[in-house]
Amino acid sequence: MASDRTYSVGIVGARGYVGAELIGLIARHPRLKLSFAASRSHAGQPVTAGGDSGVDLRFVDAGPGEVAGLRADAVVLAVPDGATADYLEPLADRLILDLSADHRFDDGWVYGLSEHHAESLRGATRISNPGCYATAVQLALRPLLGLIEGTPHAFGVSGYSGAGTTPSPRNDPKQLASGVTPYKLVGHTHEREVSRHLGMAVRFSPHVAPFFRGITVSIQARLREPATIEGLTRLYVDAYGPSRLIRVLGERMPRVQDIAGDPGAEIGGITLGPDGRDLAVVATVDNLLKGAASQAVQNLNLAFGMDPESGLLSNGGGAA
Repeated sequence: MASDRTYSVGIVGARGYVGAELIGLIARHPRLKLSFAASRSHAGQPVTAGGDSGVDLRFVDAGPGEVAGLRADAVVLAVPDGATADYLEPLADRLILDLSADHRFDDGWVYGLSEHHAESLRGATRISNPGCYATAVQLALRPLLGLIEGTPHAFGVSGYSGAGTTPSPRNDPKQLASGVTPYKLVGHTHEREVSRHLGMAVRFSPHVAPFFRGITVSIQARLREPATIEGLTRLYVDAYGPSRLIRVLGERMPRVQDIAGDPGAEIGGITLGPDGRDLAVVATVDNLLKGAASQAVQNLNLAFGMDPESGLLSNGGGAA
């Protein structure tokens, strides 16, 4: 698919938090163009994202049948879990990128953890975007595969935008104020997702906090052999060195305050116990960006034969 052409992208479910981020990213992308944005609740209203999206479009009310008649090289499904099935046949001739969990356990779809599955993503037409927590946990653990003994545990805290726009106790700032709220501590979808794609059992404890966006995960694991902080840092640098989106901080602690609005991830806080085998490592991502929208753009870039970081970085190398 590689060329210098511009590729058109449509978004179904475009009015949610992630849809709004995608609209902005596509508007600033040198070779992606938004062709339509479908939202039943906002049909007829101008398409905007954080003010002026730079897109001269209005939201359309388009179900599966109507979407099939709208022009787009790729369609991003930003709809709730369980709602994608009706779109698959009408969009059979398009690249489909699914932001829901519906196809993360389906071997017929390419799993879009961009840094680790880049070759499979090139030319892919069915892409399942990873979950937000699952992205952070896998970025932190994948370079350590083969070194870990037993079952690692990830303690995650997300901003309340991760609970979506439908009102609930998990996205009500008043109910979340002055505390951290645990939920679904056994069998969370992202726990199963991480375990499947890493090929090892991982335990996960999710929490939501009264800030809007961002995720931090603190991971504890037991290593098979003693290690050093310098050696582990080198493993991460070797794994992510070519990427300008993944920053390895070594012992320095990543902070969720610093990752909000950033399209990448930070990995750091690397700590070892006295015997060199008890490990802690921390990863942060913006749940709306690397946990969803900017990773979706990375995956579209790869599918269309572009640099995976295209449209996500400024000329100076920072976030766009």
